[in-house]
Amino acid sequence: MEEGVIVGWLKKVGDVIEPGDILAEVETDKATMDLESYHEGILLHIGVKEGPVAVNGILAVIGEEGEDYEAQLKEEESKDGSASEDSSDKEIEEEEEQKEAASKSDHDDQPIAPAPSTKSDKRLKASPLAKSIAAEAGIELASLKGSGDQGRIVKKDVTAYLAAGDNGKQSAKTADFQPITGETTEVPVSQMRKVIARRLSESKFGAPHFYVTVEIDMKNAIAARKQINEEAPPKISFNDMIVKAAAAALKKHKEINASWLGDKIRYNGDINIGVAVAVDDGLMVPVVNHADQKSLSQINAEVHDKAGRARDRKLQAEEMSGNTFTISNLGMFQVDEFTAIINPPDACIMAVGSIAEKPVVRDGQIVVGHTMKVTLSADHRVVDGASAAKYLQTFRSYLESPIRMMV
Repeated sequence: MEEGVIVGWLKKVGDVIEPGDILAEVETDKATMDLESYHEGILLHIGVKEGPVAVNGILAVIGEEGEDYEAQLKEEESKDGSASEDSSDKEIEEEEEQKEAASKSDHDDQPIAPAPSTKSDKRLKASPLAKSIAAEAGIELASLKGSGDQGRIVKKDVTAYLAAGDNGKQSAKTADFQPITGETTEVPVSQMRKVIARRLSESKFGAPHFYVTVEIDMKNAIAARKQINEEAPPKISFNDMIVKAAAAALKKHKEINASWLGDKIRYNGDINIGVAVAVDDGLMVPVVNHADQKSLSQINAEVHDKAGRARDRKLQAEEMSGNTFTISNLGMFQVDEFTAIINPPDACIMAVGSIAEKPVVRDGQIVVGHTMKVTLSADHRVVDGASAAKYLQTFRSYLESPIRMMV
């Protein structure tokens, strides 16, 4: 994590705090979790009431009643702000120096005409970032007073000037600006969405994906599910049967139950199935551990419980870790078929479509049947095409003859 998001505080300034008290709710990359206090005292100050805060940022001050903390707080905040800006400016300055050096090298054999002298050529000290922001806003740097070392103009000087207004002067960029008339909204990217974007981008562009699709006759699976639900209280879903069949097939194809670790491949001894669950802000993947050893009713109860807590953002991090294979099922949305991006470090993920009523051929006759398409996305660094195809053959055989996976 690089930052977390404060969702809300459960304590207020002036409250007495004991070790173990829950101070606030924090949204991490996977779940909303409780922020527990390890200290006792009075809550003197809340640094971030809501919104993002960087790791090691100041959240709050807990101390003795009447304690003077403001000077130390300002010193810490000043240190953080200066370090951040100086670091950013330094990186930009180094990049510009490299470009200037490269340009000079490219034109060493050409005469360089002197630039016309202007009033603004006096050594006006300003950071590259400040110059960029000022140019974008149409601000003359000479009209600003710098607060940096030796009067250097830095980013906060420009932003402060913009916040205070420019005495009625309108830049050319502002004059040309046309307001958006449609109902456009922008929302901050949540921690979950940031992590989804980062991890799946790394997976998609780092792992060479290939895809294998099969169509499964679901006639016997439909009949078996109906019979099971007539006998047992928990209503078994098709997804439960898919998880069970996937786990049973992995026992016979250990090369699919694998993980890419960079310099080695791990063939996992346990079969832990991640089940992708859509939540309001993205996607979470609760894990059914040792799925091959569990009955359909056990899988049903575990998936139902964890999926519900995932949607409420109450799932613990360890309940979303340790997956060795993942299933993404969009069948309930009437999706015929799709491809999924591998959930690292898994070598494979299976995308499950809807059960569709369609003409099928049985015993040389065209009859109404029910079929389901599944697509296995595989990491070619770990799995070969033939291995993926054999796994899907076994998976299909279990769903087309469900009694085999229950023995």
